Amino acid sequence: MKKSVVSLFIFLSFFLFTFSASAQQYITLGIPTSLKLIEGHEGQKAAQLAIEEINAKGGVKVGNEKMLFKLEALDIRDGEPGVPVSEALLGIEKLILDKKIYAAVVGNFRSEALLAAMDIYSKYKVINIGTIAMTPKFQEKILSDKEKYKYSFRGALDSKYASGYVQSSMKFLNKEFGYNKVYIATQDVLWANAIGSLMEKWFKDNGWTVAAFDKYPVGATDFSAGLMKAKSAGVQVIMAIFDMPTSGILVKQWKSMKVPALLTGFISPLTGSKAWKTFGQDIEGVLESVWEIGYFPIKAYPPSVKFSAAYVKRWKEDIQSGHGAAPAYDTVYILANAIEKAGTLDSEKVVKAIEETDMAGVVGRIKFDNGHQLIFGDDPKQTACGGVFQWRKGKMLLVWPESIASDKIQKPAWMK
Repeated sequence: MKKSVVSLFIFLSFFLFTFSASAQQYITLGIPTSLKLIEGHEGQKAAQLAIEEINAKGGVKVGNEKMLFKLEALDIRDGEPGVPVSEALLGIEKLILDKKIYAAVVGNFRSEALLAAMDIYSKYKVINIGTIAMTPKFQEKILSDKEKYKYSFRGALDSKYASGYVQSSMKFLNKEFGYNKVYIATQDVLWANAIGSLMEKWFKDNGWTVAAFDKYPVGATDFSAGLMKAKSAGVQVIMAIFDMPTSGILVKQWKSMKVPALLTGFISPLTGSKAWKTFGQDIEGVLESVWEIGYFPIKAYPPSVKFSAAYVKRWKEDIQSGHGAAPAYDTVYILANAIEKAGTLDSEKVVKAIEETDMAGVVGRIKFDNGHQLIFGDDPKQTACGGVFQWRKGKMLLVWPESIASDKIQKPAWMK
C-alpha cells in the first residue's frame, strides 16, 4: 500500500512538473545579423531589453493566455568583407528551421542580403522587421508582389529618408556659410551608394559643384587620395557615408592633412560617447547624422530619455551606433502590440495588425507606408525621426530637426 502511494506521488509530481514546463509557452524571436559589428551587436541588446521589459510584465497576451518572448541570435556575418550573400541566407534558414522562430528582428546588415532574404521569409511565412539594411529597393520588391512579400517590414529609415536629412544640413550650410562645393565619399554598397547618388543629383540641382564622387570598398583603410583630391579642388564640404569600422580612419586623415572642409554625413565610428575618447579633437566640429533618434536622451522627446536611461542601466554603457539599435527596441513592441491586437499568432492576421500600427516609439511615431517602410519626418510626435548632431568639445549637440534641436550648426574654430 505504501509503495502504491509513493509511486502515485512520484507520478503526480512528474506529471505536474511536465505540465508546468509545457504550459509555459514562448514566442521565439530571431536575430540573424552581423553580431560582431556595432549596429548588429547593439541591436541585439536593445531587442533583449525590450523582451525583458515585456516578460517582466507577464509577457504578451495571445487571446486568453500570456506568452513570454525568447530570443535566438545568429551571427550571419553579412556585413563583413568577403562574406557571400549565400552564406547569410543559409544562416537565416538555419535559424528558422532549427530554432523555430516566429519572427525576425534587426536582420540583414547588407541590402543585397536583405533583398534575397525576403524570399526566405515569404517561403516560411516568418515575419521580418529589419532595422539595418537601407535600400529603397526593399519597398519596390514589396510593391511588386504585395501578397508574396507581405511578411517583411522595415522599422528603420531607408536611403531616401537618410539623404533627406543630409540635404537639410546642406541647406543650412549653404544659407549660413555660402558653401556650394562638395566632395562625396561613400562605402561601395547599395545603401551608401544610393544616398551618394541621390545627394549628387540634389547638389547639382541646387547649384552646388560636385568636385568628385568616390566609392570605397568595404574594409578600405586609406582615404588620403580622395582627401587630397578634395583639398586640391577647394571643396568646402566633405559628405561621407560609411558604416564600416575602418571608416574612422577617414576623419584622422582629414584632420592630419588639414583639409579645410567641413566633414559631414554618416560615419558609424563617430557616433556615441566613445568616439570622443577614441578620436578626441580630431572630430571637433564634425556633423554626424543619426538615422533614427533615441540613441541619446533628447529632452524635447521624453521617450528617448526613458529608453536611453533603461539601456544604460541594463548594459552599463550607452549606445555607440547611430542606426539600428533604437528601432530594434521598438520592433519588439511593434510585434507585441500587433499580436495582442490580432489575438492570435496567425501570421496573416499579425501582418495585418502591423500594417495598422500607430504607436509612440523611441524613434518617434510608428506608422508604416504601403511598401512596409516606417514613415519618417522632422517631428517625432507625428512620424519616426532622424537627426543631425555636431561634435563640440566632447558633446553631441543636436542641431536638426528644429522641432527637437538644442543648438545650431557652427563652423569649427580651426576653420574660421
